[in-house]
Amino acid sequence: IVDYVHNRITFGYQHADATRTAFDGHTGRLGVCRDFAHLAVALCRCMNVPARYCTGYLGDIGIPPVDAPMDFSAWFEVYLGGAWHTFDARHNTPRIGRVVMARGRDATDVAITTTFGTCLLSKFEVHTDEV
Repeated sequence: IVDYVHNRITFGYQHADATRTAFDGHTGRLGVCRDFAHLAVALCRCMNVPARYCTGYLGDIGIPPVDAPMDFSAWFEVYLGGAWHTFDARHNTPRIGRVVMARGRDATDVAITTTFGTCLLSKFEVHTDEV
């Protein structure tokens, strides 16, 4: 499922759409990390594998720095063999330094920011260190 979703959807910040469904991500083949996670969760559930959506920050431990502003990230977890296991269909590689802010059924359950009125988030940074 992770490989399928990773190869099915093309990532691009310009494809962000808060109303995109897992079906839309699958058929449109474009999206952001939220769309990768939504599609993977939906496919896991179709196979009767318990899955949940996760959101937070993805640290840069062990990978080269990226010349782009930091952003929120999304991935998913599946319940196998009595434990939850983390998967990331967007990156499709293990990453060190995930900072989980929330878990839920989908992105609607776990909004990590809520705003009212006009606002602008100009920058934020999260630093992770392996301990």
